[in-house]
Amino acid sequence: MSVGNVRRTISRRALLTSAIAVAAAGAASGSASAAVPRAPRSPRAPRISPLWREFTESPLTHPQIPYVGRAGQRAGADRFPRPRVVADVRAYGAKSDGSADAAPAINRAIADAGRRGGGTVLVPAGTYRIDDIIRISHSNVVLRGAGSKRTKLYAMKNLTELIGPYGSRFGGDKSSWSWAGGLIWLAPEGRLNSLIEAVKAKKWPLEGWTGNERTEFEPLTAVAPARRGDLTVTVEDASRIERGEIVLFRVADDADHTLLEHMSGGGPATEAYDWSDKSKLLSYVPYEWPVRVTSVRGRQVTLERPLPVDIRPEWNTMITTLVTPLTGSGVEGLTLEAVETPQSVHLLDKGHNGVTFQCAYDCWADDVTVRHCDNSFGLVAASACTLRRTRVEGRGSHHPYFCREASHDNLIEDFFIGARTVPAPAGTQLHGINVEGLSSYNVWSRGVMEMGTFDTHRGLPFANLRTEITLDNNGTHGGDASAGPLYGARFTHWNVTVQNERAGLVKIDGIAPYSVTAGISEVREFGQIDVPDFKGELNTRLEAYGTPRDLRPSNLYEAQRGLKLR
Repeated sequence: MSVGNVRRTISRRALLTSAIAVAAAGAASGSASAAVPRAPRSPRAPRISPLWREFTESPLTHPQIPYVGRAGQRAGADRFPRPRVVADVRAYGAKSDGSADAAPAINRAIADAGRRGGGTVLVPAGTYRIDDIIRISHSNVVLRGAGSKRTKLYAMKNLTELIGPYGSRFGGDKSSWSWAGGLIWLAPEGRLNSLIEAVKAKKWPLEGWTGNERTEFEPLTAVAPARRGDLTVTVEDASRIERGEIVLFRVADDADHTLLEHMSGGGPATEAYDWSDKSKLLSYVPYEWPVRVTSVRGRQVTLERPLPVDIRPEWNTMITTLVTPLTGSGVEGLTLEAVETPQSVHLLDKGHNGVTFQCAYDCWADDVTVRHCDNSFGLVAASACTLRRTRVEGRGSHHPYFCREASHDNLIEDFFIGARTVPAPAGTQLHGINVEGLSSYNVWSRGVMEMGTFDTHRGLPFANLRTEITLDNNGTHGGDASAGPLYGARFTHWNVTVQNERAGLVKIDGIAPYSVTAGISEVREFGQIDVPDFKGELNTRLEAYGTPRDLRPSNLYEAQRGLKLR
């Protein structure tokens, strides 16, 4: 299906060379000729990736590389909204010297801004003690400090103290604060209240787009068969769908689990896999994907982003409502520091957690540092959000970044994970940049990781990109066996410098189906070593192995943003 002539401009942050731009334009136009003469290259000059050239011929349907050129808030916009200032937390009684609990004043200011229809809430320079969760629960509200080096929120309590113990819906003695919730929690008011009430009642909730029991939705229309990469779909009845609204695609699996096979690339290897006993994985379907509608013409509905999967009759795909998402809200220019306590034994975190986005769409964090937290930045059923210039520092994190429970199309760029400032206590674990639970089309771009790894917690995440990252690969992955495969199809690791020569979870051509490992350092197997989930041919691609700084484009996300789709 034609996607139209959609002009994508190159980000102001992109540092692509003129050779890359010429190659992209030439490939996108279907011509080998260049509009601008190329300068002769020396034999040692960086080379344009053959895989990149191939990708530009069919960017929306390439079998190994996902199209993520529209990931992030407002399809990857360079600038965040700047709503007018409507409140200063000091006017609500917040003290900037850390002498008293400022959380009630900050929350009152945020709530007032929300009732006015949105706006910016200022937190001027200083240290603000908080003894409660900071709740950003209204759309179009921005909490803005004076900069991460000047404004600090100092959290004295954890989520277990503030809300109560949070068990796992999958049983055992685990604490769900090990992967959920934040001391700054961005989520729509009704959804956040229902989550907190369920935890207090010890009725461990589902966390996603359709409520604690996955029942808070209403079907709008059935969807006709379509292909991954289509921007326009045909529906049975478009009368209840409006331009500009966010809707939810619910794609059910069938008895033979052909949807899960499709997410894994298909073929004999996935057909031979035993899906039937993967109880945790099967609890994640139907696959839920929120997206904004850009136009409705008759029965034709055009979407902000291309379809992430095929639509087939056997998967009973519907467009439905979803819980009202949080939109247009952000947190900027501050540090959230938890009182320094030893890291908890693995899976028993008390909830010294940082900033979490839940049921959020088109939201963001910018210039935010999290220090001494168990789990620092979270995306839980969050989509189309951007985390830019974020930093994890301090005594060590369980999850520096976690992305789970059907989170899609998010962008984490210019991020930093600092080395722990104290030795890791016995019994703890370190993960890294995590993705799990059928989460798809997320991007991690331009990062430095002094600790951690490219974590997946199983749960069949697929079509995610990690690009232009340097790391000391010293973390481990998690995930129950019942959560199924570590990887689905179209995972891409592109230009990654590994400082300690460890292959695990970075060089994935021997483990992830229909994947790309391009431009990574020479590495070797040691530490946690995994075997492929799928037996047989994986249809993977390995390119420019051992030359992470020579491959062009150096940043695959930025290069995709520079493409002109037609």
